[in-house]
Amino acid sequence: MTEYGRGQGSEPWHPEDPLYGDGGWRGQQAHEGQQSPYDGQSQHYPEQPQHPQYGDWGDGRQAAYGQAQQQYPGQGQQQYSGQGQQSYDPHQQYDTGGWATGTHPQVPYTPDPADPYAQQAAPYGAQQPDFYGTPDAYPPPEPPARRRAEPEPRIDWDPGPDQGEHAFFAGGDDDDDGDEPGDRRGRGDRRGRGGKSKKSRSGCACLVVVLVFGGGLAGVSYFGYQYYQDRFGAAPDYAGDGTDEQVTVEIPKGASGAEIGRRLKDAGVIKSVDAFVAAQSQNPDGEPIQAGAYLLNKQMSAASAVEMMLDPKSQNNVVVPPGQRNVWVYERVDEKLGLESGTTKDVAEKRYKSLGLPSWANNNGDIKDPLEGFLYPGTYPAAKGMKPEAVLKEMVTRANEQYSQYDLDAKAKALDLENPLQVITLASLVQAEGKTADDFRKMAEVVYNRLKPTNTETNQLLQFDSTFNYLKGQSKIDISESEINSNPDPYNTYTNKGLPPGPIGNPGDEALKAALNPTEDGWMYFVATDGMNKTEFAKTIEEHQRLVDKFNASRDD
Repeated sequence: MTEYGRGQGSEPWHPEDPLYGDGGWRGQQAHEGQQSPYDGQSQHYPEQPQHPQYGDWGDGRQAAYGQAQQQYPGQGQQQYSGQGQQSYDPHQQYDTGGWATGTHPQVPYTPDPADPYAQQAAPYGAQQPDFYGTPDAYPPPEPPARRRAEPEPRIDWDPGPDQGEHAFFAGGDDDDDGDEPGDRRGRGDRRGRGGKSKKSRSGCACLVVVLVFGGGLAGVSYFGYQYYQDRFGAAPDYAGDGTDEQVTVEIPKGASGAEIGRRLKDAGVIKSVDAFVAAQSQNPDGEPIQAGAYLLNKQMSAASAVEMMLDPKSQNNVVVPPGQRNVWVYERVDEKLGLESGTTKDVAEKRYKSLGLPSWANNNGDIKDPLEGFLYPGTYPAAKGMKPEAVLKEMVTRANEQYSQYDLDAKAKALDLENPLQVITLASLVQAEGKTADDFRKMAEVVYNRLKPTNTETNQLLQFDSTFNYLKGQSKIDISESEINSNPDPYNTYTNKGLPPGPIGNPGDEALKAALNPTEDGWMYFVATDGMNKTEFAKTIEEHQRLVDKFNASRDD
């Protein structure tokens, strides 16, 4: 028997096996010329029959490319799937038409020094299991040291949830395909001992899944609805005129609709800012909501809140008209705050220094009220619970803001006035004597012309009834000459030259601008010819007399 290589016993398989890696070329080189230690007899195990080995296509010799039969630890003779097992005499020759048959010695290979099992040969004649036809047939099994633990055998009975099987995957019902007829009794016995069936566990699992998916769907639906409401739905709003509980809401000057809505929402008047903004835009009169304090009901609809804020009755404000004296303002504050008459005036006299007057105010000891001319015309919050000094301070602050827009020091010098206070005083005279905005600049020129040292018409006497009425706390047109000429009070411009010690009222913006920019037409005189609203001007004493006659004629009618 011709042999191209001889086995040296079963060697452990190794990943770097040359026969496994390169088709057997290295195995052929390693075994050529070696003598068998068994006198030419092929190595085999008598306990197991040998099978013919079919080599690759070659020159008619078996294992033409040096491919030898491989033996692995614990592995027996190869069995081919789909073919019956063949038994034959190991020494018998068969006529194969030129094919060499017979047993084949194993090809030795160099063992891996790192493998502790590489130097150990399998015991001769040892019984080795046949792995062919089993799941371990290919690839060859690993050495024992590297071999993974055998998988646990599959069992046909339900280990139950305490054995690690999840209830959801336990099965459908008692008629599972995997149950053998003989197993039904055993499963029933287990249920009788308190175990749960697969059907009940599956039902619980399905219930959990339904609850989870149902909760998720409900959450998505809720947030989707909220998103739709925020984008396309109507803004949340109360209905009706609200409750009987009322609150005061202060609206600052220049507040936008959104700012007003936020203040109303914080006070509990409306439900949402968006509802108020929408209601204000839909109301044709809703745009000019003025600054001030408003007495409103709680939980009102936005539309009702807008209508109520437009009603003067709901406005808890003090409105200071241009030209009004401080005495009138004090009385209005007392009324709005629900205080005893005279309370605010008393606060003004005692605390005026803490209300923020400018440094050039109250620079004359004859001034009757240091705050006169500094309670600037406008609308101010004045609701019950507020303090008088808070309301007054807001007015003084507004006056400082308005007056600071002009360089009153420079203006005073340019107009031959002593200080900024005289500018405000002159503006208060223009406001008191003028009837219309068109009159203001002419009236300012009359004042400046009478203050001039070259005035020989009135000899620097203003001769204004308004100043006399101020010191008297009255408003009269007909004042006797004897009454006027007998009163030496500094505010009496019939008996005292120049301007009065301080303002006689609170001038508005138009009067102040007129005082800073008078006409230059030579006006010296003026008369309210209708006694009320119509003022006519004259440059000479003769023209003035004709205006006086016209006034007297209107009174006789």
